[in-house]
Amino acid sequence: MSCDIWVIAEHTADNLTSGTFEAIGAGRFFSNKLNAKLSLIILGNKIDALIHRFSDTGVDNVYVLENLHLSQYTSDAYINSLEPFIKQHKPSIILMTSTCLSRDFAPKLASRLKTAYVPDVSGIEINPPSPPLLKGGEGGILFTRPIYGGRLLSTVICKGETPWVVTLRPRAFEKIVDTSKKANIEKIEPTLSPSNIRTIIEGIEKTQKGLGLTDADIVVSGGRGMKGPENFKMLEELANILGGVVGASGAAVDAGWLPHSAQVGQTGKVVSPKLYIACGISGAPQHLAGMSTSKCIVAINKDPDAPIFKVADYGIVGDVFEVVPRLIDEVKKR
Repeated sequence: MSCDIWVIAEHTADNLTSGTFEAIGAGRFFSNKLNAKLSLIILGNKIDALIHRFSDTGVDNVYVLENLHLSQYTSDAYINSLEPFIKQHKPSIILMTSTCLSRDFAPKLASRLKTAYVPDVSGIEINPPSPPLLKGGEGGILFTRPIYGGRLLSTVICKGETPWVVTLRPRAFEKIVDTSKKANIEKIEPTLSPSNIRTIIEGIEKTQKGLGLTDADIVVSGGRGMKGPENFKMLEELANILGGVVGASGAAVDAGWLPHSAQVGQTGKVVSPKLYIACGISGAPQHLAGMSTSKCIVAINKDPDAPIFKVADYGIVGDVFEVVPRLIDEVKKR
């Protein structure tokens, strides 16, 4: 059985986000296994200069939905643009990278379509199906996602109407791009009424310079054990030397030491960097939910029984104010 796979793109600063390329990689896995067409959906306004950049990402089709009300993301504008287009083309699966935008948008879209929503997927398996493949049952598509703060993995099988709306955990899937393949490009101008858009974006202020948490290969995070905002300068120095960024636990953010944009955890950002260094973080389930899939976790804490050590690849039992300066010195030497 053939089907259509869609990837909803996110783009910033005139480029596709890294997570979008990961979603394209997951979409290519589906398309190869299911003999499916893979399409990239881009919403925005006046993005003609970007369209040809999107055409060589290895997808079969690029659909560009342009409207003045799509200049900035609002769930009303996105859903009202996509709903009739989805009903017209009837894709089977809609993929998005798991970001702040998609965590707001994806469940609302699934609710409007009355279809299944599977968030934060970290693995996909396609078993020899009992036809039809996309109706659930034995075999078919198995989605794996972490639960209980990453301490367990659950396997999800969807049933019922399609398209299923799926968000993908950052860095869980490889970026697979076939630049030799040129996509067919189609531009659509959806009809949107301002009266149906309840939120108006008047401006966006960037609070973080350089790489964001979800894009960084290295994250150095501090928790309550840092004792105050002034001590995060030490973590900033370590992060700068390593080429990473600074994050924080919910406790540190609640104390006002760092802004919410730096929070890693269930109510913050989900990260999966190559290296995650946790400094003075005990390892509450809410924090583990946001970083437990990091490729390598280094924990520094003076409490040998801190839960963070249960998920750490390397643990250092010691005072962060002694360990981190020594670590900085050693990195500088190398």
